Amino acid sequence: MSCGRPHTTPCTTVLSVIHAYSDGETTQVERIDIVQHLQECPPCEQQFAVVRAMKVLVHRSCAAAAPQQLRAQIVTRIRDVSAVDEAGGE
Repeated sequence: MSCGRPHTTPCTTVLSVIHAYSDGETTQVERIDIVQHLQECPPCEQQFAVVRAMKVLVHRSCAAAAPQQLRAQIVTRIRDVSAVDEAGGE
């Protein structure tokens, strides 16, 4: 995907980190480069819009909280696994 114009940050670079950017997991320098690129490149901006829309749909689909019993079982299992890791076992 590319608009055919040269960019300071190539489309392939931007698209390889677009999910991390969407999640706020990029550095400030990367964010600046990505924002500039998205302003200059409609195809990449469209791809970013798709990523954002997908995240909104996933969030809406996962908005319901897990039942309390399931949550308690997950927490217990995490503690059990953590205790084994700390003890150096499997």
